[in-house]
Amino acid sequence: MQRTSIKITSSKLNLQECYAFVEDDVCGGITTFVGTVRNDTEGKEVLQLDFSTYKPMALKEMQKIADKALQDFEIHKIAIHHAEGMLQIGEIPVIITASAKHRKAAFLACEFAIDTLKETVPIWKKEYFSDGEVWVNAHP
Repeated sequence: MQRTSIKITSSKLNLQECYAFVEDDVCGGITTFVGTVRNDTEGKEVLQLDFSTYKPMALKEMQKIADKALQDFEIHKIAIHHAEGMLQIGEIPVIITASAKHRKAAFLACEFAIDTLKETVPIWKKEYFSDGEVWVNAHP
């Protein structure tokens, strides 16, 4: 049984796909984190975001996060999907779903996954404003 679903795509992310992957009769809870493109950063109007990845390394790092979540939290399955390319306000750059017998493990695994993804995965975000653009979260 496959317990992780890892994806980076230029296509629109699909919440139902992530949910369906983690859903299982042995699980009493499914937790989902959906990151959306907001229209404001520190009082400046954001027009759009552009996500760039070093895909081979990013996929490996995302798999490490999923494997660690399975090891450290009592979860059944986890999906981590990220978009690349230009995204507009309201669109979804990241979806993480985790299923577990009990809700707390799923919550903790989701939080761990998004926090670690932002720290370690080579995905870079460029914010576009009416008066220019800036790269943010330039890591690792």
